[in-house]
Amino acid sequence: MDQDKFAARELLLPHIEKLEEYTPIQPFEVLSERLGMDARDIVKLDANENPYGPVAGVVEALAEYPYYHIYPDPQQGELRAALSEFTGVPVQNILPTHGADEMLDYLCRLFLGSGDAVINCPPTFGMYSFDAGLAGARVIDVPRREDYSVDVEAVMARVRAQPDDSRIKLLFLTSPNNPSGTWLPDDALARLLALPVLVALDEAYVDFADHPSRAAWVTERENLVILRTFSKAAGIAGLRLGYALAPNWLMERLWTFKQPYNVNVAASVAGLASLRAADEIRAVVETLKQERTRLFAALQSVPYLDPVPSQANFILCRVVDRDAARLKAALEEQGILVRYYKKPGLENCIRISVGRPDQTERLMAVMTSLQ
Repeated sequence: MDQDKFAARELLLPHIEKLEEYTPIQPFEVLSERLGMDARDIVKLDANENPYGPVAGVVEALAEYPYYHIYPDPQQGELRAALSEFTGVPVQNILPTHGADEMLDYLCRLFLGSGDAVINCPPTFGMYSFDAGLAGARVIDVPRREDYSVDVEAVMARVRAQPDDSRIKLLFLTSPNNPSGTWLPDDALARLLALPVLVALDEAYVDFADHPSRAAWVTERENLVILRTFSKAAGIAGLRLGYALAPNWLMERLWTFKQPYNVNVAASVAGLASLRAADEIRAVVETLKQERTRLFAALQSVPYLDPVPSQANFILCRVVDRDAARLKAALEEQGILVRYYKKPGLENCIRISVGRPDQTERLMAVMTSLQ
């Protein structure tokens, strides 16, 4: 090889060169510095975080744990046992992960390669298409209906048609959906599970829904994987702890595939403490659901907003007769952070996380002043 002509960049996989970057929320400290405001004065309603944080028992458990210098249990036995009791799913069907995002990455790397495809139902969580793109797979978008429900007939037709240049292997679904907060009904999910694809159902926000989890379905269906997280209800998003519920045949492959120490000690300690305090967390969730009802009614009174009913800890709002980007900027100037969208299906929309009552009051005071 002529070293003078060698360019390391040429070793990069071609599909990575064209990959569109996923845009996360900016870190809190960066936002605080940019706005010139104390972090305590910022009302952060842009990332669907739990504004109450972890319960006291979690903080205490983290402070008292004496073995941070020891590698974690690679099989997370104690955590899996506690999760089994919490979900009702057998231990052998549970895999703790470094956030639910790690399981998305696993699924894409296990099932997708050049010539494979996934079905995505936008507008939805952007990591589905991002991880599929990382694997070099084709993303086939089947847009949701105007009310943000999944177009089941269109998905079924697309899978059955099977494009000439790729094979559809994965179907990504979210219930409640992010960012719309809409629920996927049981009958719709059952019909989609009849398709010859692996269905990945993201239940990150299921704790806030007025419907039960489909956790028990995993042991009854060979093509269903459920993703759960401690980030939302348990309030430990910063520790990155999630878990997957998967059928036996897939669990066998996952144990040979996953990194041995994928879940760190602090996350495991916090997860166990959260599960021991499940009743306290449910009380926090109920408080947030009540605040969601109050926030929705308040947003309905704002003439330039059209809020969408939600089963999650956030509310999507269509902005009417004004520019949503400018609205977001005006709120930000007052120290209130919301998420702004301009994607297909989300044109001129903002998403507002459910906060504490005092945060709702500050938000609505600014909203009213901008009328």
